[in-house]
Amino acid sequence: MPITYLRQLSFSLSLVALFSAPTSASGSAHGKQDARLIQEAVTSFLRTQSAGLPGQIEITPGIIDARISLPACAALEPSLPSGSRAWGNTTVIVNCTVPSPWTIYVRATVKVVADYVVSAKPLSQGQLLTAADLTTLKGDLTQLPPGIITDPNQAFGRTMASSIPLGSPLRQDILRARAAVRAHQSVKLVSSGRGFSVTAEGKALGNAVDGQIVQVRSASGPIVSGIARMGSIVEVNY
Repeated sequence: MPITYLRQLSFSLSLVALFSAPTSASGSAHGKQDARLIQEAVTSFLRTQSAGLPGQIEITPGIIDARISLPACAALEPSLPSGSRAWGNTTVIVNCTVPSPWTIYVRATVKVVADYVVSAKPLSQGQLLTAADLTTLKGDLTQLPPGIITDPNQAFGRTMASSIPLGSPLRQDILRARAAVRAHQSVKLVSSGRGFSVTAEGKALGNAVDGQIVQVRSASGPIVSGIARMGSIVEVNY
């Protein structure tokens, strides 16, 4: 058999072997997953999850170990573990289903830089807050205790449940709503029912914020219960 013919036959068989090689289950025919695309998917997902938070959102995805080799994915599916949120140090689960299933856990940091309210002077328990008592600072809210107040208007007119030193962040749990009615205070009883409304004087037997039930001794002697309202008013409905 001529040598030229054998060479041509060998070259043809090589081409057949090259193009008919089966695709492995690892997805090698689709190439290796670009780690940068995973990081971009994580960043985009966390930005969506953090939409609506106050201030400036800064998202930093974690570095993916270069030794990890994953088949290229047609559609990355990020999600958060149950009970977690896009806040501070977090973890994002990135799943792939097509063409080859795999899962990777990516660490990320979400900073929420915004103004928050702090005490402009030492504040005492029971003190009624005014504009002179408060100021604002800018910082990462994820590094502060939960329940931080970011709007001074949320604090004005409320009282301190405990004392705090100068420069302390204000939290919801250390503020109390201003009392609408105070114990031993004279109040106006407003009694109403179908077709009638009567007002009378009384004396509150306890403290109550707007909307709370409080007992009042009426001027005629009997004790009645009603709903405290701002302005030293107690509503009694029949």
